Amino acid sequence: MTRLPPTSYFLTSAVFHYLGPSFAVLLFAHVTVLGVAWLRIASAAVVLALWRRPWRLLRTLTVHQRRVLLALGAVLAAMNSLFYLAIDRLPLATVGAIEFLGTVVLAAAGARTSRNFLALALAIGGVLALTAVRLAGEVPGFLFAFANCAGFMLYVTLGHRIANIAADGTRPARGSMSGIDQLGAAMIVAAAAATPAALSGAIPAFTHPLWLLWGIGVGVCSSVIPYVTDQLAMARLPRATFALMLALLPAAATVIGLVILDQVPTLQDLLGIGLVIAGVALHQNPLHRVPPPADAVAERCRPPGPASSRTRFRERLLRNQSSDNATELRARTK
Repeated sequence: MTRLPPTSYFLTSAVFHYLGPSFAVLLFAHVTVLGVAWLRIASAAVVLALWRRPWRLLRTLTVHQRRVLLALGAVLAAMNSLFYLAIDRLPLATVGAIEFLGTVVLAAAGARTSRNFLALALAIGGVLALTAVRLAGEVPGFLFAFANCAGFMLYVTLGHRIANIAADGTRPARGSMSGIDQLGAAMIVAAAAATPAALSGAIPAFTHPLWLLWGIGVGVCSSVIPYVTDQLAMARLPRATFALMLALLPAAATVIGLVILDQVPTLQDLLGIGLVIAGVALHQNPLHRVPPPADAVAERCRPPGPASSRTRFRERLLRNQSSDNATELRARTK
């Protein structure tokens, strides 16, 4: 699983990031918006808890990482609820475009070359083209969408922190599942945070098994698959690269909105999608050198610890013993 290229994790995340919400929109006819959001968060928390058993982290979590997980859990609860309130009022492609705008700031923070600035400009132009199509939407929908955008920025920032810092505050080893374990803990926090405001809206689903299974499916498609693949990608991509690749999300939202929700894109939508894809393709050109993963850099820069000191001591001792044995042997032959 960890041998796959990081872009494959991201593309999986991009598809499921909006596939689940498109199913959620159809469920809005039977369960309230916040009720569907609670089903998504709670079902994801249960699946991740059964899979990763995040309570094992309690013995190793540092105070700082506890705060990070609490913050990420609160962000996940707010972001998912705001996102559903937005797509209940606006087309999925519009919400997806607005959701990306905040990540432009994150991408710009790491864009230090003319190549990256050009890629970023193309992506921004595409997102603006997509957004301009829907400016006539209702004000509350846009307020929810931009609030979700702010939450998405925090999610990317905090998500990178748990992907690259283990529960005990050290750098996780290559292939480590520490980020996903911490994600499971944060999702439990998110479920607890969302319960007071959203549980009552989810109660009707518990009397209709089909609706309940539908809500669980939304949680797996919307939170488990994309968030897990996000962690796998974040652990292997610089934050600026990951943030710019998020430009694919409006394009994915437009395609999924067409296929699942029958929301037909206009020519301006297609223009925006083309600009977004061009920007991402330029940034991800094979000739562009991708920095090594953070854990590899940390491993090279890490000073020798007690274990390595003991190893060197044993090696010196063995060399000294070999030298003493050779001296004794020469003395005997004389």
